[in-house]
Amino acid sequence: MKFLIIQTAFIGDVVLATGIIEKLHQHFPDADIDFMVRKGNEGLLLHHPYLHEVLIWDKKNGKLKNLWKLLGTIRKRRYDKVINVQRFAATGILTAFSGARETIGFDKNPFSWLFTKKIKHVISDVHHPVHEVDRNNELIRDFTNDQVMKPRLYPAAQDMAAVHVYKKHPYITISPASVWFTKQFPKDKWISFARQVPAHYTIYLLGAPGDIALAEEIRTADIPATVVNLCGKLSFLQSAALMQDAVMNYVNDSAPMHFASSVNAPVTAVYCSTLPSFGFGPLSDKRFIVEIQGPLPCRPCGLHGKAACPLGHFKCAYEITDAQLLETMQKAEG
Repeated sequence: MKFLIIQTAFIGDVVLATGIIEKLHQHFPDADIDFMVRKGNEGLLLHHPYLHEVLIWDKKNGKLKNLWKLLGTIRKRRYDKVINVQRFAATGILTAFSGARETIGFDKNPFSWLFTKKIKHVISDVHHPVHEVDRNNELIRDFTNDQVMKPRLYPAAQDMAAVHVYKKHPYITISPASVWFTKQFPKDKWISFARQVPAHYTIYLLGAPGDIALAEEIRTADIPATVVNLCGKLSFLQSAALMQDAVMNYVNDSAPMHFASSVNAPVTAVYCSTLPSFGFGPLSDKRFIVEIQGPLPCRPCGLHGKAACPLGHFKCAYEITDAQLLETMQKAEG
């Protein structure tokens, strides 16, 4: 059997789709499983023991030219099944014209009418919460079973070695940034919380190169604990390897939350404008949700984050207390 999974969206989406790899390998241990990502996300899947090959779509340099080139590659592979996790036209074209025996995707993809099998895409909400991993499992359920597999990344020995030096003392991690303003716990709130962290902990700040300045402002605040800015210094898998042994990992509703889930690391997810019931919450065994304790008529203000608080007050973030975050650390310690 030869499978291709297509997920060329953002980092967190790729991590969540790795549950499909786990499930396919469980049911078809001798199958060749390929996975297609956008250029820049391939580092997530390095060393993956169940993947045959990672296909990369460069969307920034010659997007359409590279798309057609990939289509040629895919058609030559003669896959038994192509599983498209996305709802966008470009990946719909790849799926529909892949030449695979079976093409599977969500009904909201514009080219789903050409798929062999289209699966109803159910939007999660407060009244009918559906996690993304459950939704993804629907794509393969009829030829596997109902069991949903958690996402998983595989840091290699060299990733573990790269972060070993940071594990000599008890530590927590904070991933302070997010692409969207209303998904990001504010800098001054992170600082206020960090000042309450017991001094015997080291606080590691994790993120991309673009997060260095934000993390540096936190690091240089008057914080009793030792704070180390690791933004831009660790790969995706090295970050996951460091999170694995933390007392607690503090994240926004963003990709680092899924890193924690992928290695079953303890995680506290801070939700500002969005809600866990949207279907992208943490999956670790030891997981906590921190959000405003009372209802806000303006929350949520949308399915995704926004560039600014529409009402200007950002109460969904500022009314979260330090005590709420500290409590999850204490629970992890106990």
